[in-house]
Amino acid sequence: MATPSRSLADDIRGRSDAELIDLVLARPDLARPAPADLTSLAARAGTRASVQRAVEALDRGHLQVLEAVVVAGDAAERGTLLHLLGTDDARTVDAIVQDLWRAALLWRGADGDHVVRTVPEVLGTAVAGLGAPMRELRPSSPPEHADPDRIRAAVAEAPDDARAMLERMTWGPAFGVLPTSTPGRTTARWLLEHHLLVPVSTDRVAMPREVGLVLREGRLHRSVELTPPDIEARPVALVDAAAGGAASECLTHLDELAAEWGAEPPRVLRAGGLSVRDLRVTQMTLDLDPEHTAFVVELAYAAGLVADDGEVVPVWAPTSEIDEWSSSEAGHRWATLAVAWLGSTRAPHLVGRRSTGTGPANALGPDVQWPAIRAIRREVLRELASLEPGHAADHTSLRRRLAWRRPNRSAAVLDEAVEAVLRESEWLGVTGRGALSEAGRALVAPLLPPPAPSARGGGSSTTGVATTSNGKRPARARADRAGGAADIPSTAQPPPEAGAVAETVAAAMSAHLPSPVDHILVQADLTAVAPGPLVGGLGSFMRLAADVESRGGATVYRFTPESVRRALDAGWTAADFTETVRRSSRTPVPQPLEYLVADVARKHGQTRIGGAAAYIRSDDAAVLDTMLASRDLTPLRLRRLAPTVLVSSADPRVLVDLLRDNGFAPVHEGQDGAVVHAETPRRRAGSRRRGPGPMVSPVDRPYTQSLVDGLRAAEATADQRRVEDETRPGPRIQAMDPVVTLSLLRDAVADRHGVWIGYSDGHGATSRHLIHPQKVEGGRVRATDESGHEKSFSVHRITGATLES
Repeated sequence: MATPSRSLADDIRGRSDAELIDLVLARPDLARPAPADLTSLAARAGTRASVQRAVEALDRGHLQVLEAVVVAGDAAERGTLLHLLGTDDARTVDAIVQDLWRAALLWRGADGDHVVRTVPEVLGTAVAGLGAPMRELRPSSPPEHADPDRIRAAVAEAPDDARAMLERMTWGPAFGVLPTSTPGRTTARWLLEHHLLVPVSTDRVAMPREVGLVLREGRLHRSVELTPPDIEARPVALVDAAAGGAASECLTHLDELAAEWGAEPPRVLRAGGLSVRDLRVTQMTLDLDPEHTAFVVELAYAAGLVADDGEVVPVWAPTSEIDEWSSSEAGHRWATLAVAWLGSTRAPHLVGRRSTGTGPANALGPDVQWPAIRAIRREVLRELASLEPGHAADHTSLRRRLAWRRPNRSAAVLDEAVEAVLRESEWLGVTGRGALSEAGRALVAPLLPPPAPSARGGGSSTTGVATTSNGKRPARARADRAGGAADIPSTAQPPPEAGAVAETVAAAMSAHLPSPVDHILVQADLTAVAPGPLVGGLGSFMRLAADVESRGGATVYRFTPESVRRALDAGWTAADFTETVRRSSRTPVPQPLEYLVADVARKHGQTRIGGAAAYIRSDDAAVLDTMLASRDLTPLRLRRLAPTVLVSSADPRVLVDLLRDNGFAPVHEGQDGAVVHAETPRRRAGSRRRGPGPMVSPVDRPYTQSLVDGLRAAEATADQRRVEDETRPGPRIQAMDPVVTLSLLRDAVADRHGVWIGYSDGHGATSRHLIHPQKVEGGRVRATDESGHEKSFSVHRITGATLES
């Protein structure tokens, strides 16, 4: 129990090292930058920005208790809090109050608990939907207007219309607009005359807090929710198998994306991002729905596998890191993606939604950046990790629990984000069939606090657990503290290294990824079935030589004239093509496939194109006759030079593309007459990681222990200086805010009064001076010292000041 104090600063100075560590762990922003001493720590803990951050992190239970403390007033008895909350669970309320004190949202005086000064400012005037007190709405109002007995008597006498108006304002909002109709104005006038409403402007009224509490029968909230709601769970089977299959598909999608964008990288929009058209083309290539495609693209970007190449005409291209990633073991490849997804601040589900600009948000664009999604993502996974392994959460109860965890968030926005996280975790393989996989648990493990000791401040009373579909609690359900300040464990541990986490995650997923296969099953209908993910070389060949027809546990490829020609364009001969299929297939190569390859190969290269600007030659003069007669080829301006030679001013590559579009099968011929094979280009963007990032120590227990040790040493030094000051002549000079110092000096100039100041020299030593200020301007004080000499003092070096007695 903390020693009774007179202020927040005294309260913090009186805390033990363990309690100070708990405070900094509960509010890490207090440690950045490191405060100079405990007084600075207390001042920072009382600032509006820090208090607002702490209040926004509270769950509904802690927020309701904090609101009750604010409404009850300083040093309120515990019975008053219980009455306002409408509960008799004193143990839970005491535990939550202890948590609020631990987070320095309350400070403990000799007469009881006091709210930090900035907490009511952060909560606003409408605490829990109540209006401001009568004395604030109307300072001239006599005390009897706020008397509960008088209010009850007035409410009992109120006409039905007046009662109806009061009931609409009882649970908030406590402000209303005066009716324009005559009956409505008559009713409002009655309420104003009986002081149940107070005018705040010419057409607006407010219900005083005292009236609202009477109408609520003394209860602050419609329903008290001090503990988290349960999560309903159901058992599911084959979780890791489903997660492994999803992870394997995700890796395949990334490989296909890299191959597509490496060959034909899409342009970067002027405002950043990927155009809707290019996203649709990528969607058709990957054969996914728009939301899933946006997720794959954003995942590749988050993992550093694609980036803006930074050229004059920028494109989205695979980075140099993708080559090393592609050659890694599958488990490590997946771990890279999972860790990047967990730490990403981008929200793929926002792609296509109306943004703050003039149009929808584009994939890879700035409008998809949403830092809050990272915290939501981690909260969802932590809740799933609290369930028994092999159990999937009911989405409705999960959303309800997360809404309790963060009551200050918009319910609609939170629900949408939670559904998106659940959907993405299933696509990635972090979950399988709705339950957290073994690899998912390894990924989330560093985010979970160690179990809190049972003797810790009644924390067990704020426990919420999951229930299974039959209403029973799972054997290994994790006890959840009520959140907010209580989310901070009593024995924090330093987070493991990122590399160690990735290794653990990779090992957990590797055991469940489908094993790569080195064979296919070719069928007579020109399809080939891959019974699993193909090994690197065979997979590259099949992506080149066949088109994907369907995916799943097995991938079905189809050989077509276009796909065979694509392989021949890349340098494969018909014999090599057929031999590779025969060597890789567990079934005989069917004759239809051999005929297809032979037929495409026979036509392939009959027509050759070179630059003259460009020429076309063919041993078959009838083919050239057909070209000359084709109206679709008129833009090429073909002209015959010889029976077997045509020329054109078009680029050879344009000739090849346009002739193929019109049913011909030409190949590109080099200057030496050899066929130029169309190798797939491999565009690469520069790595996004230009160098090591800033080294920032985490606010963990070792760092916090070191910080508290430094604060204790600084406090001891300050105490010693105070003792030394007491032995010096003159009054004691306390450190004060520069704004207060300036105000005191200006008053001294106006009153011609002497001032004792503490002044720090260039070496950090502080000396005392009795001065008579004459002028304060430009950050300097012109004054005469004790000897009568005129001197100038810099205001920023004045550590404190007090008037001469």
